[in-house]
Amino acid sequence: MAEELKPVNEEDLKLLKERMKLIVSADPAQYHNDYSLRRYLRAFKTVDNSFQAIIKTNKWRTEYGVADLHNDKELIEKYSNKARVLRHRDIVGRPIVYIPAKNHSSSERNIDELTKFIVYCLDDASKRCFEEVIDNLCIVFDLNDFTLSCMDYQMLKNLIWLLSRHYPERLGVCLIINAPTFFSGCWAIIKGWLDENTAGKVTFVNSEMDLCQYLIPDILPNDM
Repeated sequence: MAEELKPVNEEDLKLLKERMKLIVSADPAQYHNDYSLRRYLRAFKTVDNSFQAIIKTNKWRTEYGVADLHNDKELIEKYSNKARVLRHRDIVGRPIVYIPAKNHSSSERNIDELTKFIVYCLDDASKRCFEEVIDNLCIVFDLNDFTLSCMDYQMLKNLIWLLSRHYPERLGVCLIINAPTFFSGCWAIIKGWLDENTAGKVTFVNSEMDLCQYLIPDILPNDM
């Protein structure tokens, strides 16, 4: 089910495009298209804030080496059981990032490496968007066999920060499947870190029939 996107003020979009045109003429690497400019305006509200956020993201992408992560075979292989961008899409055409929480241990991870791997996944999934149709992602957290040792609040904070600062409005829906009863305590903490818009995109799916409203269950991996 595709969300109804917030409308963008067309005059604001025109002003933001004019500002970006000046920057891009000096540095083509700063290029953004209409779809990304609309996402920034929806997330950051004003032309000034959106422009500053775009510049910060482009600077971060260069300094963090985002483009090079796609060639880091060692990193990708090392963390390949933590998350996967699926070949299939959800029912409205969103790329899917699947995260089996049982494969994670908060005491046995390198936070910097894992954050890099998550950036790689978000970037890979974003590149697979058919932006003319839908330009956001479906993230699936599978809590089958989840224990409290899998709970990593710092990693989630990093993910939330990345989505809000450098992948604004890329999250279309976040599905939490197979959640054990005790996870409600964890969710109460996590929800406090989310703005109202993002929290509204998180859906707990309690049955296969409910999951079918979002994706075909058979596409979820069983080899992770």
